[in-house]
Amino acid sequence: MRSLADKAKSNPKRIVFSEADNYKILKAAQVVRDEGIAKPILLGDKERIAKIAEENFIDLSDMQLIDSMDEHEDKRNEFGDILWNKRQRRGLTQYDARKLMRDRNYFGAMMVENGMADAMISGLTRKYAQPIRPALEIIDTLPGVSKVAGLYIMVTKRGPYFFADTTMNSDPTAEELVDIAVLTANTVKQYNISPRMAMLSYSNFGSAQGDVPNKVAKAVSILHTNYPGLVVDGDIQANFAINNNLLKEQFPFSTLIDKDVNTFIFPNLASGNIAYKLMQELGGSGSHRPCVDGP
Repeated sequence: MRSLADKAKSNPKRIVFSEADNYKILKAAQVVRDEGIAKPILLGDKERIAKIAEENFIDLSDMQLIDSMDEHEDKRNEFGDILWNKRQRRGLTQYDARKLMRDRNYFGAMMVENGMADAMISGLTRKYAQPIRPALEIIDTLPGVSKVAGLYIMVTKRGPYFFADTTMNSDPTAEELVDIAVLTANTVKQYNISPRMAMLSYSNFGSAQGDVPNKVAKAVSILHTNYPGLVVDGDIQANFAINNNLLKEQFPFSTLIDKDVNTFIFPNLASGNIAYKLMQELGGSGSHRPCVDGP
């Protein structure tokens, strides 16, 4: 995390905080500004922001404050028309598009799309879909990417572990698991870490039959064929993936032998979501939630 902060300081970006009338967000924005990590832009009720800042001795100097609800009507209309042009053939009217710009997530995403900011942070006080939907409707995915997935970084005493997909895809197919694995690997590399991936299941290399192990095994086969440089194997149970001695004793042919697995691809949303929440509560690990590639 320290190396990432140093990298950010070398070229501070403009970050929209779309839930700025929240103490945690304001405190984070202050730290980001004070440490030179980024240049915060605060979206929210200006009076409420000022009150929270005063009560908690938070310095708001040099931070841009925007209240998209009560100000910037011309900009809201401009942004609304841009969104309407993007989605007018998907059932969105011009009136509704302009109305959506009162939502900070839509307004903030449009700021990023139009070069007024470099990134947006949201989701602390909203349900998961609320900040994701505007990002997808406005910013969309990277060229050539058709799948969006959720990635959690679990920071433990043994080092960071990457969990995917934990938030987006309920029951991905084998082909979709391939996409999720590749997107996750590319994201892990951005942290200057080489991904070593276990494709998880309730079986080990065909020891049990069923829809889950079958699709995981198929995904691994595709990955080995199409991405030979990727360190990945499965279907495999989580304890074998983590315990190298156990893996070496039972399955010495695995490509994960002596690789120190750090990335786990779950076969469905239920397993991934349950796993990271158990880790948070029982393992004492902190978690961070980047988005695996879409917006």
